[in-house]
Amino acid sequence: MNTTESQTNLTATGSQLQTTSTPDVFEDAKFVIDARDAALGLHLRELWNYRELLYFLTWRDIKLRYKQTALGAAWVIIQPLFTMLLFTLFFGKLARMPSDNVPYPLFAYAGLVPWTFFSNAITNSGQSLVGNSTLISKVYFPRIYIPAGAVAAGLLDFAIASVLLLPMLIYYDVTITWRIFLLPVFALMATMLALGAGMWLAALNVRYRDVRYAIPFLVQLWLFASPVIYPASIVPPKWKWLLAVNPLTGVIEGFRASILGKEFDVSTISSSVIVTSLILVFSFFAFRRVEDSFADVV
Repeated sequence: MNTTESQTNLTATGSQLQTTSTPDVFEDAKFVIDARDAALGLHLRELWNYRELLYFLTWRDIKLRYKQTALGAAWVIIQPLFTMLLFTLFFGKLARMPSDNVPYPLFAYAGLVPWTFFSNAITNSGQSLVGNSTLISKVYFPRIYIPAGAVAAGLLDFAIASVLLLPMLIYYDVTITWRIFLLPVFALMATMLALGAGMWLAALNVRYRDVRYAIPFLVQLWLFASPVIYPASIVPPKWKWLLAVNPLTGVIEGFRASILGKEFDVSTISSSVIVTSLILVFSFFAFRRVEDSFADVV
C-alpha cells in the first residue's frame, strides 16, 4: 500500500509540475515574423546573423588554394605575368597592337590584373556550390556565402598581383598621379560584378551540370570582348555602345587609367556601374529564390 500510494503521489505531483511549468516556458518566448522580408525571400537579417561565416569560408578557400603547392602565392603573379609576356610578343611586337602611347607590357598587365581576378572569381564561385555539396546537404546556413567566399578569397590574389605594377611604373618612368587612389573603387566594381555573375552561374550549375563546361568558354569569349589586349579607343564609333554594355569595359579602362594617370571615360564607367548593379540585384534575388532547393538537387 505504501508503494502504491507513493507512485500515485509522484504521478500526481509530476502532472501538477508539468501543468504549471508549461505556461512559464512559453511566457517568455517571442516569435517575430517579418512578412515583408519573407515575401521578398531575401532574409536579410539571416545574412547579418551569419556574417562571420563569410570570413571562415573565405579563409578556408585561401588555405585550400595554396595547400601542398611548391610555389604558393607566386602563382598569383606568374599567371598574369606570363600572359602579359605572351600578349606582348604576339600582339605588341608581331601584330603591332596600339596601346594609347603606353608601353605595351605595362598596358597589357594593367588590364590583365583585374581581368585575371574576375575570370578566376567567376570560375571558382560558379563551381563552388557543387564543390561543397556535402556541406550544403548536412548543415543549414545562407548558401549565398559559398560563392561570396570564393570571390572574396580572390581579393588577396588581386592585391598581390597589383604589387608588380609599382616596379613596372618605375621601370617605364610613368608618373603616379592622384588617380591611383581610385583603384579601390574599380576593385570594388570588379568584385561586385564577379559576385553577381558568380552567384547566377553557381545557381545554374546546381540545376544544370553542363554549366561547368560552359564557364571556361564564356570566360574565353569575355576576354576578347573586353579591352584587355586592345584599347577601347580603336573600336569604331558605331560599335562603341556594344563595348559600353560590357560591364568589364569600365572596370578595366578605369583601373588602367588610375594606374597610368589617364583621363577617365565617365560615360563608359557610368554604364559599367549601372549594368553591374543590375546584374548584382538580379542574381541576388534569383539566388535567394532557389537556394532552398539546393540541398535536394546538389
